[in-house]
Amino acid sequence: MNTLVIVLIAAVCLIAAYALYGRWLAKKWGIDPNAKTPAVVHNDGQDYVPTDGLTVFAHQFSSIAGAGPVTGAIQAAAFGWLPVLLWIILGGIFFGAVTDFGALYASVKNDGKSMGLLIEKYIGKTGRKLFLGFCWLFCLIVIAAFADMVADTFNAYVVTDGVQTLSDSATVNGAAGSISLFFILFAAVFGVLQHKIKLTGWKEVALGLVFTVLAFVCGMNLPVILGKDMWIYIAFAYIFLAAVLPMWFVMQPRDYMSTFMFIGMIAGAVLGLIFAHPDMNLPAFTGFQNESLGTLFPILFVTVACGAVSGFHSLVSSGTSSKTVSNEKDMLKVGYGAMILESLLAVVALCVAGAAASADGTAATGTPFQIFSSGVAGFLEMFGIPVYVAQSFMTMCVSALAFTTLDSVCRIGRMSFQELFSVDDMEHAEGWRKVLCNKYVSTLITLVFGYILTQVGYSNIWPLFGSANQLLSALVLITLCVFLKVTGRTMKTLVPPFVIMLIVTFTALIQRFISLVQAFSAGTGVFMVEGLQLIVAVLLMILGVTIVVTSGKELLHAEKEEKAEKQA
Repeated sequence: MNTLVIVLIAAVCLIAAYALYGRWLAKKWGIDPNAKTPAVVHNDGQDYVPTDGLTVFAHQFSSIAGAGPVTGAIQAAAFGWLPVLLWIILGGIFFGAVTDFGALYASVKNDGKSMGLLIEKYIGKTGRKLFLGFCWLFCLIVIAAFADMVADTFNAYVVTDGVQTLSDSATVNGAAGSISLFFILFAAVFGVLQHKIKLTGWKEVALGLVFTVLAFVCGMNLPVILGKDMWIYIAFAYIFLAAVLPMWFVMQPRDYMSTFMFIGMIAGAVLGLIFAHPDMNLPAFTGFQNESLGTLFPILFVTVACGAVSGFHSLVSSGTSSKTVSNEKDMLKVGYGAMILESLLAVVALCVAGAAASADGTAATGTPFQIFSSGVAGFLEMFGIPVYVAQSFMTMCVSALAFTTLDSVCRIGRMSFQELFSVDDMEHAEGWRKVLCNKYVSTLITLVFGYILTQVGYSNIWPLFGSANQLLSALVLITLCVFLKVTGRTMKTLVPPFVIMLIVTFTALIQRFISLVQAFSAGTGVFMVEGLQLIVAVLLMILGVTIVVTSGKELLHAEKEEKAEKQA
């Protein structure tokens, strides 16, 4: 099948869903353009900052469009491109976009509260503590993984037989790293100008484009040749600043500028598919069992997370975006629209991988990122763009996918840690509690543990990331069900996604638990690998059961109250 046809079918479905289903949900739940949002009511110039809708959209999309939509779609293509495509489209429309929009909506309607605080309000304090603890640990895994990914991308050296030498891609990697540094610098300048001048419309777009181009020009002409360890230090230094500085200073302008890159990347891929219109060389379906991945159910639904549905997205929706929305009418494009665009990115990544495969259906070699970046770079070269420019651009885009998630997840990790130890009356709280809730201390603690995880090997527990992420989405969905039920709004559209995601995640966790127990029984299990995974898997199952049971009780209680009111 032609890849262009696949992209067009997906685009039509996703756009139609936004125009019809997304707007129907907004109408059903209720959007009040005249209501004062938390950003307006609690404007503190730090976390609560009233922001233009397009800028908030850019922040949401840049934060959620991390490594997931590219990696997951390409990895899961081992089952065939058709089941991946169907899950991306259906999952993105009815699962992911609904979850992201619902989390944003619930947070805005509840004074900008994060998911943890929403769980406390509608489910109870025990659920809150468990959820926040899980969120913090989840953030540590993401910080470690993405920091390592960024450092690997910019690393200019290779080690062969204990000898360190410059790699063949040292200049390109160094240029991409330099672009990132200039990107941060110009983003800060952009943020200050935005804060002082309040640019909007075409002026804001023009200035953002100018700074984006300047970052690329400066970076490509002044490559920074550094090793992996140094880039990890730089990455952690940046995300510390991003987590404690006001949103308007670095994060929002950087996300805004990054969106231009992502759009350019997607446009380059789409134009390449239009003009080259290569065939989808990957097989449509390979079977329900894959030797390396396992069974199609539940592995497909766990592997393709960010392109279809991701619990992490809800943390962004309720943790940062909800505190910057200046008008409720922007919630649809921020919550639902950003996820729809990410689903399209996942489809494009799938098609690029399909075009890169050989005619006999053999998948291209390399990591998903390597396959995607080399494929799009090849498309750009087809239009006459110099090889060095195309490679630098794609390397930067790949790193930006991780970087924009990295700073958001660090800020969310800091907030989760603060909320875990905070009480209602912080003014009269114990001294140790005040210290732990200090934003600098909580950020530092979060990053210290994240850094330790990069050293001991985050990959040892990363196999459970997909299950943890999807379990998070299930927990968010049931929380949203309780919120909608209690507030008299329809929750019927959220019940099927919640039930399905709960079945998916618990099936995946049980499968992983059995395989880990078998590994220890056979004497092949290692504590730092299988042992850590086993501990995390058990904790996830306990967390899931606890919150589901508690939430179920709240739903039944709300049902009884509703029936009693009707009878009265």
